Amino acid sequence: MPTTKPTDASNELKDSATTARRTRGGPKGLRITDVAAQAGVSPITVSRVFNNPASVAPETLERVRQVVQKLGYVPNRLAGGLSSARSRLIAAIVPTIAHSLFSETIQVFSETMSRAGYEVLLALSGYSDTNEESLLDTVLSRRPEGVLLTGVAHTDSLRERLRNVGIPVVETWDMTDTPIDMLVGFSHYQIGVAVAERFLSRGVKRPALISASDARALARRAGFRDRLAKAGMTDVAEVIVEPPSSLATGKAALPQLLERAPRVDAVFCGSDLLAIGALGAAKGLGLEVPSRLAICGFGDLDFASETSPQLTTVRVDGTRIGVSAARFLLDRLNGVHEPAFVDVGFSVVERESA
Repeated sequence: MPTTKPTDASNELKDSATTARRTRGGPKGLRITDVAAQAGVSPITVSRVFNNPASVAPETLERVRQVVQKLGYVPNRLAGGLSSARSRLIAAIVPTIAHSLFSETIQVFSETMSRAGYEVLLALSGYSDTNEESLLDTVLSRRPEGVLLTGVAHTDSLRERLRNVGIPVVETWDMTDTPIDMLVGFSHYQIGVAVAERFLSRGVKRPALISASDARALARRAGFRDRLAKAGMTDVAEVIVEPPSSLATGKAALPQLLERAPRVDAVFCGSDLLAIGALGAAKGLGLEVPSRLAICGFGDLDFASETSPQLTTVRVDGTRIGVSAARFLLDRLNGVHEPAFVDVGFSVVERESA
């Protein structure tokens, strides 16, 4: 049976890997110069493949990556960071990725930073200022080159430390007149106003609220209540729950709300999870939605349009937030120091439930 003779290039590649294992104890002992020699490029080019892939020609990038894969080369990020004073690390602190509200932003943010040669260290703070501060201590010890934060409600000590640490910071998912550095978000207060106006335009007489107690949800609550107060509706029933929101929480909250105010005819829920839970409770209580009880959520989760009836909600462009935040950070890291601020806005998505 005829056999295929290995090419000189493949033999050379195998010999190189074998030599590395014999002389340095395995693939971990491979050096950047080994990769460079095998790929026919300089060590600086190999370094750029890991740290700034966009600066390398596509053909060269692919050739070096093939050699890296075949040799099993793993770059020593710590050594590189110590020698160049750059970690190529970006820290992102978010409350949760349990649902698509924040995960959409983080996904596109991470992909954009990765294409530029940066790695994203993700930390989950829950909804606690104390957790956020302790996480900041941990991530700053890794010497990140930039930080992404969720929201603008931070402790004074955290804000001061981030201003003094000397790295770019981008806050997301909220609005403020006094950002730490850069800002990509929208007004939660105005979302509450917009939902109240939608209810008023539909002739709602006794609107109510189910909301979590975190800062962003409370800002939506404030906008909702303020706009209703202007219309003379000051006695607005509500149930406030602890974050994070869940279907079970929303399902339990609606009966509590109706016990306090039986004639409620519309409910603004601080998240889609709360709203979908409330939809389930309404069905169990025999309440027709929306003829007897209109329900609106927030977030436009993937399954919001699959409920029965379909959920009216508020949509925010999480992809745009992630891309804008990454571009702001990359510009700053590349020496562009212009003010960076964008309001991505929101839209009320009217479906069957309201």
